[in-house]
Amino acid sequence: MDVLTLSRLQFAVTAAYHFIFVPLTLGLSIMVAYMETRYVRTNDELYLKMTKFWGKLFLINFALGVVTGITMEFQFGMNWAEYSKYVGDIFGAPLAIEATVAFFLESTFIGLWIFGWNKVSKKVHALSIWLVAIATNLSALWILLANGWMQKPVGYVLRNGRAEMVDFMAMVTNSYGWSKFFHTVLSGYIVAAFFIMGISAYHILRKNEVAFFRRSFRMAALFGLISSFLVFATGDFHAIEVAKTQPTKFAAMELVWNTQKAAPYNLIVVPDMENERNAVETLSIPKGLSILAFHNGNAEVRGLKDFQKEDRPPVIPTFLSFRLMAGFGMLFILLSFLGWIFSRKDGIESRTFFLKIMFYSLPLPYIAAQLGWIVAEVGRQPWIVYGLLRTSDAVSRSIEPVQVIASLVGFTLISGLLAFVDIYLLTKNARKGPESDLSSILKHVRT
Repeated sequence: MDVLTLSRLQFAVTAAYHFIFVPLTLGLSIMVAYMETRYVRTNDELYLKMTKFWGKLFLINFALGVVTGITMEFQFGMNWAEYSKYVGDIFGAPLAIEATVAFFLESTFIGLWIFGWNKVSKKVHALSIWLVAIATNLSALWILLANGWMQKPVGYVLRNGRAEMVDFMAMVTNSYGWSKFFHTVLSGYIVAAFFIMGISAYHILRKNEVAFFRRSFRMAALFGLISSFLVFATGDFHAIEVAKTQPTKFAAMELVWNTQKAAPYNLIVVPDMENERNAVETLSIPKGLSILAFHNGNAEVRGLKDFQKEDRPPVIPTFLSFRLMAGFGMLFILLSFLGWIFSRKDGIESRTFFLKIMFYSLPLPYIAAQLGWIVAEVGRQPWIVYGLLRTSDAVSRSIEPVQVIASLVGFTLISGLLAFVDIYLLTKNARKGPESDLSSILKHVRT
């Protein structure tokens, strides 16, 4: 394989590993902050136990996730020097803000939260974890605004052979970046909700700390239900954004070959790639695709044949990833709703079959999140900055395949080890359950 293919593979591997950790951090930080707030307001010790237990799992995931993110940034200089040279004036700004504001904020206050038990008041301690949660989500915002600019470049001029920023606020208010932010962050909330529900289901099935895990399950089910509906809503807005700004990606997502007005939405599609058509199109909703793309039943949807083959993304990976992601999204709404209904009257213990489903569903939101990034990044190809800079022109010119192979193997082994450690520690501590003795905190904590 050449340097371009190897570099793309390396970034895909490190990004996929990193995004194992990120979604859970985004959602679990919010949940732990809410649990501690409930403890502060009610003095109910069960909420304190919940804060300590789920907070410990949050810290494990947070610590290991930070490490995997660092390797991704190194690659901009190592493997993608031409990209960094071409758009560094723009891309560097949101990443610098993320590092100097959001990351330092969460790093500072997570230290206070870890070591502040018995040293600061309950309210200050709860405030510290809320600041961590806010900073974590702010970090995602700046990174996704940077990615949103790659998807829809705005506020720049081409000068001196590179893209230079002329309107910082255009990037900050980029509609593509914001729709991507809400969709991604809310997906992380679903990951956290199913993480809590899955572990809670495991313990309820074993009659372990039933009151503790029943309450955790009910709280997570409501959180997951709200997040799932919001993901559906933001996904709808994001689809409109994609259809307007990246018609090649949208055509690949929906397997549209020929431009057509009042385009139907086909629930079952089987592609015939060789002849650039669909062998099967059935269970059609009249005008459904035009409504999905533009909220206008008579709108025109452009097909893949409108574009040169070299300007089209890989069609099958984009299509399959999108369909699977959308299917998972509907499943999450259903499971969260049932979980909320079953847990409202403390009858979740009798739903053995459903609890088993929720336990085995724990990894599904992780898979859906990865599929979402495949749609976003593979669907953008052959562009690294859509319509502006091709991926083939962004790779470093001074590196050899053997160098990329060495770093690819190294990063894969290190990231794989970190993922193994993360899963091992999360599994070990999740199976142990909550601490039974919190007397040291209750005795010394200040009000």
